[in-house]
Parts: sequence; structure tokens; C-alpha cells
Amino acid sequence: QVRLVESGGGLVQPGGSLRLSCAASGSISRASQMGWYRQAPGKQREYVARLNSGGSTNYADSVKGRFTISRDNAKNTVYLQMNSLKPEDTALYYCNVVLMAATYWGQGTQVTVSA
Repeated sequence: QVRLVESGGGLVQPGGSLRLSCAASGSISRASQMGWYRQAPGKQREYVARLNSGGSTNYADSVKGRFTISRDNAKNTVYLQMNSLKPEDTALYYCNVVLMAATYWGQGTQVTVSA
């Protein structure tokens, strides 16, 4: 069992930056996949970014070039660096980890982009 805790959300002006963190209660070094998703009010949860075990990354078109996913195995933490934020990035952001064929989710951290 792995518990995930997201942090780093908050209120930021358009064009600003935030870095989200997702701390795992156990080792994620053997995770096959780590990712970030988001859910805006009234909308379905959508995929944002993915980091595979081999180091390859993939991003939703809406965030490509602005967001970067990374990991620190020593800290059992996954990050999402978000730059050039837009109001449409406002959502509850969740991290997810796939480990030993099980999928784990955190509780989410709120990101609000507003002037």
C-alpha cells in the first residue's frame, strides 16, 4: 500500500508558476508509471502528464511546453513544474502512481489561476 500526498497548490496570477509535489509513503523507484491528472469544477478528470519507468514523458496537448513532470527517487516524490499558467489550468490536481500492477491516487491539491 502506498499513500500519496500532494502539495504546492495555491492561487497564482495568469502567467505565473507553481511546482506541485507528490510525496509517497513508500519507495516509488519501481513504479512503472507516475502521472498527474486534474479535475475542474463540473468537468471530468483529465490526464495532464505522465512519466514512465524508463524516463520518457508525455503531456496533454493543453500543457505541452509549459508543464514538466519529474521524480526524485531518493525523496519518493514526483513533481509537476507548471509555468505560464492560464485561468483554464484552474483545477484540483491529483498525482497517481502505478506500482506492482496497482494504481494509487492522492487526495489532490487545488490550483487556482486568477487575476
